[in-house]
Amino acid sequence: MKDTNRLTYGRTSVYNLNYHIIWGTKYRNKVLKGHVEAVFKQLVYDIAKEYGFEIAHMEIDKDDHVHLLVSAPPKLSVTNIIRWLKGITAYQLFRQCPELQTSYWKQKGRHLWSPSYYVESIGAVNEQAVARYIDDQRKKEQ
Repeated sequence: MKDTNRLTYGRTSVYNLNYHIIWGTKYRNKVLKGHVEAVFKQLVYDIAKEYGFEIAHMEIDKDDHVHLLVSAPPKLSVTNIIRWLKGITAYQLFRQCPELQTSYWKQKGRHLWSPSYYVESIGAVNEQAVARYIDDQRKKEQ
C-alpha cells in the first residue's frame, strides 16, 4: 500500500517529485555564515513560496555550498527552480549584506555563485536518507 502522506494532490495530477540540489559559491569563498546565512535561508523560503515549490530541508556545508531537498510540482522545471534560487538570492544578498563586498570586490559583473550545480531526483525510498544527510551537514563540521 502506498503512503499517501508523501503525495501532493494538484488539480489534475498526483505527484511526489523531490530533488536534491547542491551548488556552491564562486571560488568556494566561505561567505555563507552569520548574517549572510540567515538572510540567504529566509530568501530561499520566500522564493519557494512565491514560485510554488517547497523546501523540505536546507543546510549550508563548510560555509561555501548549499544542500536543498526540494519538492516541486511537475509544471516547474528544475532548471527554472535553480535559476530563481541562484539569481534572486545573489541579487538580494549583494544588496542586503555589505560584508560580501570584501569577498566579491567588483561592483558590476560580480557573481556570488559558481555557474554549475548538482541535481538528483529522489524517490520515496531515498527521501529520508537524503533528508538526514542534508540535516547532518553542519554537524559534520564540528
